[in-house]
Amino acid sequence: MLGLLDWLNRFVWGFPALFLILSVGIVLSIKTRWAQFRLFPAAVRAFFKKPDKEEKAQGISPFKALCTALAATVGTGNLAGVAGAIAIGGPGSIFWMWICGFLGMVIKFAEATLSVRYRIVAKDGNYVGGPMYIVQQGMQKKYHYLAYIYCFFGVVAAFGVGSATQINAVLGGINGAIVACGGQESKIVNILIGAILSILIMIVFLGGAKRISNAAALIVPFASVFYLALCLGVLLLNISEVPQALNSILLGAFSPGAVTGGVVGSVFRTLRIGTSRGVFTNEAGMGTAGIAHSTARVSHPVHQGLMGIMEVFLDTIVICTMTALVILCSGVSIPYGQDTGVLLTSAAFSRVYGGWVHIPLAFSLCCFAVATIIGWGLYGVRCAQFLFGDRVWKRFAILQAVSVMVGAILKTDIVWSMSETANGLMAIPNLVILCYFIPEIVRMVKSYSTHSDI
Repeated sequence: MLGLLDWLNRFVWGFPALFLILSVGIVLSIKTRWAQFRLFPAAVRAFFKKPDKEEKAQGISPFKALCTALAATVGTGNLAGVAGAIAIGGPGSIFWMWICGFLGMVIKFAEATLSVRYRIVAKDGNYVGGPMYIVQQGMQKKYHYLAYIYCFFGVVAAFGVGSATQINAVLGGINGAIVACGGQESKIVNILIGAILSILIMIVFLGGAKRISNAAALIVPFASVFYLALCLGVLLLNISEVPQALNSILLGAFSPGAVTGGVVGSVFRTLRIGTSRGVFTNEAGMGTAGIAHSTARVSHPVHQGLMGIMEVFLDTIVICTMTALVILCSGVSIPYGQDTGVLLTSAAFSRVYGGWVHIPLAFSLCCFAVATIIGWGLYGVRCAQFLFGDRVWKRFAILQAVSVMVGAILKTDIVWSMSETANGLMAIPNLVILCYFIPEIVRMVKSYSTHSDI
């Protein structure tokens, strides 16, 4: 069973899917005249703009909507995914991750913009949007099956990528810190942590969409700044190694053998690993972020599209790059050809700071994983509501908490493979939707040029 799922997973996330996602990114870049670069200054201004008081208005602030999207995006992939990319594809894979990030910026821009354009107001007065509502509100009825396919895979992915596998990451980080401090891994500790997190997750979810956004706005900025501070400390202590690290990334992109000693000698392998890990970490093309961005209170859809640009920039260009530089500047030995995951990242920090760093690293990993559970939980419940109606919210919250507890007790290899496959299958209807609405995206970008109140 697991072998079949692994084969299906490799097929879904293989070259055809990556080629399709990157092709859509290139087409959108050309059609919007490289909006991710032209509008980047406006995106930065929007990011730092002081939010209005939202108690008296419908929706939430654009920044909180961004934090909700980042909650699902910024996570264990930024630590484990980057380390795996370097080990399997060499330092040059980070260059292709950057390229993927720049293309992902315009894809997220389009997803967020369309989600605001075609969102609806739910019975509780909140904005609701995402790929399923883009289809429902903007496409003919004969295409509505795309919305149901998307939501089905969204629910499956939410319980896997968004809960069971994340609690595994939390437990791995905590147990690693315990072992580093001379202790031993304990199943009782795992069950206790799972129970505590299950209760916390249920409390957040039963508070509704606004409580989820408030929790995300609290966790994501704090966890990100805390982790970036750890990274910055490593780089300052090894400042003389930074130019060489950047050189290995650029040289390794086109001549990987020269950097890895011939262990990784294929440029295509470096490109494939970099782009696949890039897509996996920023989730551009999945359409999920549009569900979060659609809740923002903005006067023009492109305003929130700017936050989509910032989402990928912060996730891939900033956080992933810092992780990569920490690994390359620390002097840690990189076992090329092996997917070491978060162990390589931990070893890099430990080499510079010492063994005590496992504790703050475990803390960061826990924060990122909890944020991912919250973010993906929102995606899953919105997909479930589209399929089964508004009353499913409380039931979904209970099931989400149960899945966290199950993940703390059982191994989730099969769940991980199933959810990764479902996550990839979500991209197919979403990319079809994006292609269909390219003329509308271009029209909204043009109308935005006469609508500037940022």
